[in-house]
Amino acid sequence: MEQYCILGRIGEGAHGIVFKAKHVETGEIVALKKVALRRLEDGIPNQVLREIKALQEIEDSQYVVQLKAVFPHGAGFVLAFEFMLSDLAEVVRHTQRPLAQAQVKSYLQMLLKGVAFCHANNIVHRDLKPANLLISASGQLKIADFGLARVFSPDSNRLYTHQVATRAVGCILGELLNGSPLFPGENDIEQLCCVLRILGTPSPQVWPEITELPDYNKISFKEQAPVPLEEVLPDASPQALDLLGRFLLYPPQQRISASQALLHHYFFTAPLPVHPSELPIPQRPGGPAPKAHPGPPHVHDFHVDRPLEESLLNPELIRPFIPEG
Repeated sequence: MEQYCILGRIGEGAHGIVFKAKHVETGEIVALKKVALRRLEDGIPNQVLREIKALQEIEDSQYVVQLKAVFPHGAGFVLAFEFMLSDLAEVVRHTQRPLAQAQVKSYLQMLLKGVAFCHANNIVHRDLKPANLLISASGQLKIADFGLARVFSPDSNRLYTHQVATRAVGCILGELLNGSPLFPGENDIEQLCCVLRILGTPSPQVWPEITELPDYNKISFKEQAPVPLEEVLPDASPQALDLLGRFLLYPPQQRISASQALLHHYFFTAPLPVHPSELPIPQRPGGPAPKAHPGPPHVHDFHVDRPLEESLLNPELIRPFIPEG
């Protein structure tokens, strides 16, 4: 940590606190995520290891936040990321009126390029939401927070847990068009009701694989027809609604992919996407940021003077990311 000067606190997540800092020698501004080991015997949290692994695999994309270094610190370690000025959630929150069509197209285009790059490298993010889409000082959108990411094989039949908190690209597009979430549920059941209210009740005729889901017979909803998207978003263009409808399909195999969506006529009809430099870039609010599901309190706080060997941190796991010298 001696090579960085802390400039302020950005926020706190499930696995640690994020600080704005400056490299003492180069003057480069970075974001430092301090990760404490809540229980030393548990070692490094799996989500953090997944994030490091995923970012290592896709470090060459301009649409994915760059992991610059990882180094041990006290009874934990620190991840150094490129500093990003804001995030898409702040953009939506501080916009006085719905974003212009050209602005929505620009944000969505950058998001799709990042998602397409991740999928081409066999990485599935699984936690896409506006707060995890960071905005640089030049207006560039980059995907961040790969703590729930997985490396996948297109030919594998491996099952993945459904306990992930992602809104996915279609929901993000709907939020950009609407100025607020399309499905604003506060818990699982309420979330399902919000989805069913707009997309209708799924049936085996619409989604044949639904009967194979493990919880299919544990809960039932009354049949409800879908609401036309033009009634939900009356100010959206026909092209935007067409693309949104291709995202918001129950059968996953029928949904449009990120690479296919980039070729949709939505992006080639006026108004065209604007350059990132023309997009709104709100500053992060001053003072402590709200905690994002911080989880249980840390059992072990950071102590700079604590010898590394007293912790169970295994330096070999992160040694490839530690800068030489």
